[in-house]
Amino acid sequence: MLSPLLLGVLASAIVFEFINGFHDTANTIATTVYTRALPVRTAILMSAGMNFIGALTSEKVAMTIAHGLVNVPLELYVILAALLGAIIWDLATWWFSIPSSSSHALIGSLIGATMMFTASVGTVEWSGVCEKVVIPLFTSPLIGFCIGFLLMKVLLEAFAYWHPARASKLFHKLQIASSLVMSYSHGNNDAQKTMGIITLALIASGVLPEGSGVTKLDTALGFAAQVSSAVAIETMTALGAPVSTTQVLTTSIMGAGSVRGAKKVKWGMAGSIFTAWVVTLPATIVLGGLCAFIIGLVM
Repeated sequence: MLSPLLLGVLASAIVFEFINGFHDTANTIATTVYTRALPVRTAILMSAGMNFIGALTSEKVAMTIAHGLVNVPLELYVILAALLGAIIWDLATWWFSIPSSSSHALIGSLIGATMMFTASVGTVEWSGVCEKVVIPLFTSPLIGFCIGFLLMKVLLEAFAYWHPARASKLFHKLQIASSLVMSYSHGNNDAQKTMGIITLALIASGVLPEGSGVTKLDTALGFAAQVSSAVAIETMTALGAPVSTTQVLTTSIMGAGSVRGAKKVKWGMAGSIFTAWVVTLPATIVLGGLCAFIIGLVM
């Protein structure tokens, strides 16, 4: 029988994933809706379906969250604290319209809660955090930017002599396909993070044994950005690295948009977004530790 605390953790995981839905998943359909390739309702339904399929396709990212970040068995209240810390951060950044990473919020909060629980920094797999979190934090947006730039440059050369109306019609269709791929990639990486937290909770409760295995958009630019994002995210998923869809898609749009000139990209806004990305991990480490401390007082 599931304990009340485990049920609370599972409920919090579902709440986090719901918040992640309106915080992050909108990124996968943003370019499609903006360019009117699909109506909002249709785009949402298609995205939901492909996210679900993506979440069931692989378990590498889930295993990274469950086994690759901390090296000590955790009590359920610590996992609950990690989820609450991430939820608080996600809601705060959503309220202030800051495009932060739900992925890094969850990871940072888990690290902070674990350090507070053990009163030690040695219980965190810092090599795993560096390899699977910190390095992809910088490399995945860079990959998205570069692929977006190169793909958009190729598309401009290839379709330079097409009539604009004809090219727009073609890319409306292609963007629907790229949106599906992007949604699948989001599910294949982002949704697994919550699956990893649930796995941690089930292990902690004994249910599972330890070790279970920013620019003006058009249809062409939207297509290039979505394809670039999907490629970058799938690459990181294959490596088991939990990356931020927000980061990758944003830099892919910037890369594609910069083909038409650096002035087409709002670099000031990009700088603000980058600052939010860098701040998220340390801020949620503190927030996760604080939540673990408060919950620990009443346990």
